[in-house]
Amino acid sequence: MDKQKPIISPDLKVHDLLEAYPELEDVLIAITPVFKKLKNPVLRKTIAKVTSLKQAAVVGKVSINEMIKKLREETGQNHSDIAETLNENIPEPEWLKESIPAIVYDVREDLESGIQPLNKVIRDVQDFSEGEIYKLITAFIPAPLIQVLKEKKFECYTVEVNPDVFETYCRKYIAS
Repeated sequence: MDKQKPIISPDLKVHDLLEAYPELEDVLIAITPVFKKLKNPVLRKTIAKVTSLKQAAVVGKVSINEMIKKLREETGQNHSDIAETLNENIPEPEWLKESIPAIVYDVREDLESGIQPLNKVIRDVQDFSEGEIYKLITAFIPAPLIQVLKEKKFECYTVEVNPDVFETYCRKYIAS
């Protein structure tokens, strides 16, 4: 995977997506004809700069989960490449083997409803103690959420249950 290009996620702006992957314009239009408006240079320079893929999915009345999977597939961002990057080539951690998550959050329904999961995740983990585990269930690898949790002193590991379900386990640690 090209390290210079962003990982396609619901919060990625349409403009940034098309700057990094211009070939995806036709893919977006194929997903829903509403996206033909992206051919308008004025809209592309204005609305597309502030519209996330999640917002675009709502406007286009399409599943954000399906849109992300399709866009990642078209760019060669397959789940194993992203998982390898996020897991930093580590084997399954010992702490995961007998883990019992303190909180389990299935993000899929909220994303489809247009609800941003980031704030809920931050609220959920704010009082976690060392060793407590948070489990996210998603339709794709939640790269931005993982990054936020890592910044909050969590180590994360993602498992592909099947092509439509990913479980990300994040454990709180205290930096030494």
